[in-house]
Amino acid sequence: MNVGKLIKMAVKDVMSSHKGGNTHLGICLLFIPTSIAAAKTHVEEGCFQLTSFKENFGVIMRSTTPIDAAKVYEAIVMASSPHEMGKVADGSAPDLYDRDAKKKILDGGITLYDVMAESSSYDGVARELVTELEISSNIGFKEMMETFKRTGDINIAVVHTFLKILSIFPDTFIARKIGLKYESNIKRAVEIGVKKTIWISKEAERILNIGGLTTKEGQSALWELDEKLQSLGKDYSPGTTADLTASSIMIALLSGLKF
Repeated sequence: MNVGKLIKMAVKDVMSSHKGGNTHLGICLLFIPTSIAAAKTHVEEGCFQLTSFKENFGVIMRSTTPIDAAKVYEAIVMASSPHEMGKVADGSAPDLYDRDAKKKILDGGITLYDVMAESSSYDGVARELVTELEISSNIGFKEMMETFKRTGDINIAVVHTFLKILSIFPDTFIARKIGLKYESNIKRAVEIGVKKTIWISKEAERILNIGGLTTKEGQSALWELDEKLQSLGKDYSPGTTADLTASSIMIALLSGLKF
C-alpha cells in the first residue's frame, strides 16, 4: 500500500507550499491511512460504515512494513529538527536522528506499526495510529455530531470537539516542547511536560462546563485561554489536539456530515 511513501510525499508537498515549517506532519500521518481505510470500506461495504472502517484502519496499520517505517522516519526528519523531537534512549525502534536508523529498521524488520506502538505512550498521534483512531472516532467524532445536532453551527461543533479532546487528553505536542527544556529523553520529557501543563486541560474542561461557545461566560473564558496560550509563546500551541480534531472532522465528513 506504500503508506510510508504516501506520508512522505504529503509532508514534502506541504513543506514546498509554504515556509512555515512542520504544520501538518500529524495530519499527514493520520489522513493517509484514514483515506486508504475509507476507500477499502467503501469497496467492501458500498458505503462508509464506522465499525468496518476502524477494523480496516487497524488492518492497514498492522500490514505496514519496515520500508513504510523508514519512509516515515525520513518524513519526520525532513519536517522537524533534533531539538524538537528529543531522544529515544531505549526501546525497539531506533532514535529518529540515528545515522543508522534506516539500516536498523530494515535489518530488524521494524514496521511502521511497531514504531508507532513504541511511541504511543508519549505521542498522541502515534497512539491514534495503533488504536484504530480511538480518540478521533469515540470522543471527537461523537462530540462533533452531538454538538452540531444541538446547535446547527459547525464552528461551535469544531471548537467544542477541540476542547473536549483537550479536556481529556493533555496535548503531547505542548508536553514535549515544555518537557524537553528539562529532559532530553522523550518519554521522561513528556511526563514532565504533562505535569507542568495539565492546567490547560483543566481549563478546557471548565470552559465546556460553562457552555463553551454557546454562552457569553464560556466565550469569554475561551478567549482568555487563547490569549494566555499565545502570550506563553509557540511552545504552547495545542498541535496534537488540532491533529486529532482534524481526523475527527474527516470521520464526520466521511460519515455524511453536511453543513
